[in-house]
Amino acid sequence: MMGWIFHGSDASDDEDEVFGSIYDRRVISRLAAYILPHRGLAAISIVTMLIYTGAVVAVPWITKIAIDDYIVEGNLSGLSWIVALFGVIALVIWASSYYQQAVMTRVSQRVLYDLRRDMFAHLQRQSLSFYDKTEVGRVMSRVQGDVGQVQEFMSLVVTTLGDILSLVGIVVAVLLLNVELGLISMAVLPVLVAIVVFWQPLARRAFLRVRTGASIVNAAYNENISGVRVVQSLNRQDRNLELFDGKNRNYLEASYTASRLSTGLLPPVDILTGVAMGLTLFFGARMIGGGALEVGALIAFALYILRFFDPIRSLMMQYTQMQRAMASGSRIFGLLDTPSDLVDPPDAADLPEIKGKVELRGVSFSYLPGEDVLKNVSLVVNPGETVAVVGPTGAGKTTLVSLLARFYNLPRDRGAILVDGYDTRDVSRSSLVGQMGTVLQEPFLFSGTVRENIKYNHPDVSDDKMIEAATAVGAHEFIVNLEEGYDTTVQERGVNLSVGQRQLLSFARAVVADPRILILDEATANIDSYTEMLIQRALRRLLAGRTAIVIAHRLSTIRDADKIVVMNLGEIVEQGTHQELMAKDGLYAHLYRMNYASLEQPLLDGDGHGPLPQPAD
Repeated sequence: MMGWIFHGSDASDDEDEVFGSIYDRRVISRLAAYILPHRGLAAISIVTMLIYTGAVVAVPWITKIAIDDYIVEGNLSGLSWIVALFGVIALVIWASSYYQQAVMTRVSQRVLYDLRRDMFAHLQRQSLSFYDKTEVGRVMSRVQGDVGQVQEFMSLVVTTLGDILSLVGIVVAVLLLNVELGLISMAVLPVLVAIVVFWQPLARRAFLRVRTGASIVNAAYNENISGVRVVQSLNRQDRNLELFDGKNRNYLEASYTASRLSTGLLPPVDILTGVAMGLTLFFGARMIGGGALEVGALIAFALYILRFFDPIRSLMMQYTQMQRAMASGSRIFGLLDTPSDLVDPPDAADLPEIKGKVELRGVSFSYLPGEDVLKNVSLVVNPGETVAVVGPTGAGKTTLVSLLARFYNLPRDRGAILVDGYDTRDVSRSSLVGQMGTVLQEPFLFSGTVRENIKYNHPDVSDDKMIEAATAVGAHEFIVNLEEGYDTTVQERGVNLSVGQRQLLSFARAVVADPRILILDEATANIDSYTEMLIQRALRRLLAGRTAIVIAHRLSTIRDADKIVVMNLGEIVEQGTHQELMAKDGLYAHLYRMNYASLEQPLLDGDGHGPLPQPAD
């Protein structure tokens, strides 16, 4: 009966609130907005639930009529219509229960479909700053665990409403039968309330321990499976198993405690049911002897007592689940209410076809207040020009190109980025990035075929264009040698391809729509020398006529650039061609001589007290 306790317990973080209030008006009103488009089906579900409840409550009363008006009177021939009535009621109970569950399931699935769709669309619109501050596990908890709780809540609402109406119907029926006996039979309710008040805090703490234990166990699974190569290389399997056993045992003990509390609530309810039945029979028999009660009425009382405690037991079990559902709903709508800072302004126009001029005017940017990673950066990249950006880790190179592609929004008071003279904040982002191609350091491929990955954002591109792009980047040869060529299925994250092959497909994806601006962010950092040679050969063709901004550590990637921009600690410290920068004998020349060995940290002076002094441009 209490299997729901453990459902979804692995889906959230320890610090998240697990239980909400039993009724949260904001959550209910937001869910109602999702139910409203399906109000016709919801109304059918409620009506069938009312029919079901009425039919169930009517059975003991009809039993009373059958006994008192026919059996006691000896009118057995008149029982035929009572038997027929019982048959009709049984059919009504079956049909109403079936349709109520079927229709409500349909409504809840449609609501969840809309909710999942809205959450997916909302998460797609969030900027990278949102994901910088939000753990992926937490987001997945909202999408999976909390949506699952809301799904249970949708079916729970009608069930709870039916239980409440059943209680009301039973109370009205027993009071109509006999007020005095009705009050006697319900005399055990204060005891039941006291038991629930005592049980709830204990159960709450136990369920929290279960949830925390599940989170710890799942975190251990995730960490050790993700780092299995390191674990095996260090031969830590036995020690890790020992540590996991401790966490797993704590989870086991918490589950035992929660299970004991869950099952421990049922015996008192059953005992109180027996006490209420005993009181009813004892005092009911005395009333029959005094002529104040009929035999059929006493039997109806007994049937109502048995039915009375069923919805109470059900409501007690549903109380904690309702609290969890309210907390989940609150977190879901809290996520949906998180504003995106990448929303286009209302008057944003589409960027026309560009030539590819890029200009940064006094750009400063920080991820955290007061900690600028870019400091008053100004730069001009002319159409068709290849500009290489180099510098130590943390110099601000990736931030620069991320702002250009509007992965982050640049505040109005912190400079401007222009493309062909248009401020990138004043045009729709889709029209901006639609004319850009980006290749990142870590190649990421999606589940699907090679063809689908290359055409990922441009499915209308012809196969000839696709093959042309793959050939241009040197990927066509290995693709045609795959088992099914361009129709070969790419497994999750492209694990059935080498890192170099994945990066070549990323290049093909970036250039398939002939973008005017190409951004390469450490695109050759993690590939082998042979693949780099293929890409270097391809870049001469790919970059011709395009504006290209190339971030790279390897000098072979940048020596032939039209201009090299050297950054350190968020500032541009040098600009020029390879020959010009070598002649200056500044930071670039130092990096060149050191073969970029110093790129792991911002360069310090000989005493380690500050940035390496730079010669004036």
